Amino acid sequence: MSGSIGFVGLGVMGEPICRNLLRKSGRAVLAFDLAAEPLARIVADGAKAAKSVEDVVAGAGTIFLCLPSAKHVMSVFEGILPNIRSGQTVIDLGTSDVGQTRSFAKQLADKGALWIDAPIARTRQAAQDGTLSVMVGATPEHFGRVEPLIRHFATDVTLCGGTGAGQVTKILNNMVLFETVNALAEAVAIAKHSGVEPKLLLETLSKGSADSFALRNHGMKAIVAEEFPLRAFSTEYAMKDLSYALELGAQAGLSLRGAALMRTIFQETIDKGMGDAYFPVIAKLIDPSGFPD
Repeated sequence: MSGSIGFVGLGVMGEPICRNLLRKSGRAVLAFDLAAEPLARIVADGAKAAKSVEDVVAGAGTIFLCLPSAKHVMSVFEGILPNIRSGQTVIDLGTSDVGQTRSFAKQLADKGALWIDAPIARTRQAAQDGTLSVMVGATPEHFGRVEPLIRHFATDVTLCGGTGAGQVTKILNNMVLFETVNALAEAVAIAKHSGVEPKLLLETLSKGSADSFALRNHGMKAIVAEEFPLRAFSTEYAMKDLSYALELGAQAGLSLRGAALMRTIFQETIDKGMGDAYFPVIAKLIDPSGFPD
């Protein structure tokens, strides 16, 4: 049991991460998801299907969670806490509330177990390729224990500080990303109305000081390509992550005007019926005429 890996949450990111662990770690993998289809696919690749979260806790020494929100993590935690044993480790790959993360860590520590926040960044393709960036909140000793496993699906693994520091770093990563994508959407809208081809605009900007990961991915592959799929990082999920940043700002007594504006933009996008679409769909809110249906 101690060498086995448990995995809960086989969504857009979780399924390929679990598959990389299965193929590269050399360990048995016990997987669980409420959806039958991804669970069947991962079992076909060699994993064993668990019947419940409790089943995963009973059968694995290290348990990964890859869930959409703090609410989902809370629900799963209710199945973990009564069943966790001393020496087990739970690694949360999702973006969650910092206070909740620290509370979970304390409750597990009281039972001799470990909770590590290790939120993931980058795209679905990066999850498939095993090239994610992971931001970890842990002691150096605990980081050293889990880093080799995480490197089966990530090329950049950063120890950001103690418990919760991984979540803080990821939340701020997303805040900056959202504001950057909004700037890109505004630039593309202006270009369309001013006689400059959007693809040419972003290709040119990528050669100068405006270059960014967001430009080359969210800008080129979503806004310019007019691709806003439903099974991707949705506007509603983006709003959830942004709310964590605004909460941290409020706790620090800071006025985050850029982030507050993004909250308004996301809410208007959701109100227009685009909450399930990939969040660069905010470009449609900025320039509806630029995206004919």
